[in-house]
Amino acid sequence: MPQVKEITAGSLDTKEFIREKTSEISAMVGQGVAINALSGGVDSALVTMLGYKALGERLKTYFVDNGIMREGEAQQIVSVFKKLGVNVEIIDAQDEFFNALKGIEEPEAKREAITQTFYKKVFGNLVKKSGAKYLLQGTILTDIDETVAGIKRQHNVFEQLGIDPQEAFGYKILEPLVQLRKDGVRKVAEDLGLPALIFKRMPFPGPALAARVIGEATRERICLVRKATAILEQELTAVKAFQYMAILHNDRVTGMRDNKREFGQQIEVRCWDSVDARRASPTRLDFAILEKLADRILAEVDGVVSVTYNIASKPPSTMEAI
Repeated sequence: MPQVKEITAGSLDTKEFIREKTSEISAMVGQGVAINALSGGVDSALVTMLGYKALGERLKTYFVDNGIMREGEAQQIVSVFKKLGVNVEIIDAQDEFFNALKGIEEPEAKREAITQTFYKKVFGNLVKKSGAKYLLQGTILTDIDETVAGIKRQHNVFEQLGIDPQEAFGYKILEPLVQLRKDGVRKVAEDLGLPALIFKRMPFPGPALAARVIGEATRERICLVRKATAILEQELTAVKAFQYMAILHNDRVTGMRDNKREFGQQIEVRCWDSVDARRASPTRLDFAILEKLADRILAEVDGVVSVTYNIASKPPSTMEAI
């Protein structure tokens, strides 16, 4: 496959980009039907609006409730897009995803389990139900770079790995954002009329909270990291960071509670300053903020006895833990 030609945020003509991509989508799909999955992140949100602008009601948009999203995610995102005129159907697929993740600890194996469940099983059924021949998705250039370089397999990258989605899953995948990085995506999203709570939203991984659980992603462990994530999002709202996250480690550590030994869980907090996710440095959070985060996580998330803060830059670190 030819190398993707990058459009930098500085050289991006957003209005021309919107015209070009909506025309491409319309020409590819013709009078047919396309589907897409809306996760709530800026990439999937922009693809949804480009697809809706090009196809109107012939774009079927779904929010797949995989059980590994943040607190209240589905209802919040569906409400936002309803105001924009886009109907989003919620698909309950929690059992399918947790069954697929059962017993898996290795990071790439988890990503592959999520990929196969999403594209082949859940979306395969939706394709048959809708009669769609095309899936619109928000792959960006950084996803491709990290996958091709072997840093981590992004769940939405196929052709660059020699995988034909038509052959593997039974439908074609359209990727209108592959020339952009995150800063470019935000510019286009703002110009297309998406609200600030969407186009300024921090990145969230395709494998969702499963990417923030080191080891097996069970319902219980996802619930634990979901609670820690909610605390971060409440306490760090005013912090001007590119991204922040809570990570649940697999190793347990010794702590004490009520004057008794407790062999408990540990949460790692990461907070990043970056422009396009290629390079990042840890945000220099005030120590009082870190103390409040630790106090709340230790008090409100059952079984956690240790809270740490990551101070390694990317590279050699990556922004997500796995």
